[in-house]
Amino acid sequence: MAEAEKLIPKHGGYRKLKSFQVARAVYDLTVRFCDRYVDKRSRTHDQMVQAARSGVQNIAEGSQASGTSKKFELKLTSVARASLEELKLDYQDFLRHRALSEWPRDDHRRAALIDLRPKTADDVAGWARDVKNGRDGRCGQSGHSTKSTKSIPSTQSTNSTATYPEIAANGALALIAVATSLLDRQLASLEKAFLNEGGFTERLYRVRSAARKK
Repeated sequence: MAEAEKLIPKHGGYRKLKSFQVARAVYDLTVRFCDRYVDKRSRTHDQMVQAARSGVQNIAEGSQASGTSKKFELKLTSVARASLEELKLDYQDFLRHRALSEWPRDDHRRAALIDLRPKTADDVAGWARDVKNGRDGRCGQSGHSTKSTKSIPSTQSTNSTATYPEIAANGALALIAVATSLLDRQLASLEKAFLNEGGFTERLYRVRSAARKK
């Protein structure tokens, strides 16, 4: 027998969302990055930290609100996506204003960081040290190569020329790309669910109708 539809279904659980986990890593990295490389008295410092925080907080708030408002969840998840896009532009501006290189999306150092699946800013720092020391970021903190790097050509001679600000900014951009990709898929899924099932009002009607029939 099918389980009766609940008026307020299970909601929250945002800590298990991959988008939340990656966005939180971006936030932690951005706080450390801004404290080290951006003037603390500047408006840019506060804007970057707030944009990163907005990405995390709106994913969490949207998930928590999903029980009573799918529309609100969609809106907040979209705000999180927009905040990370804003943060991406800030990192790109940081590199451009200092004549530092923005690595292409297929750069193997970016791939190594993504394969590492960092959970903390310390994980990213380990990757950055590997890149700076000419190890291409393949080892991270574990000291073992990641699976997908076997086919990646070595560019050890060029890695050592990158400065820590360049490496850290490009690392942040790689993680932002992962987070925004996950949020794009999450938004598509939420939109599909909303179109098929409706929101709280439609669910309220279905639950009341089922109760009356009993």
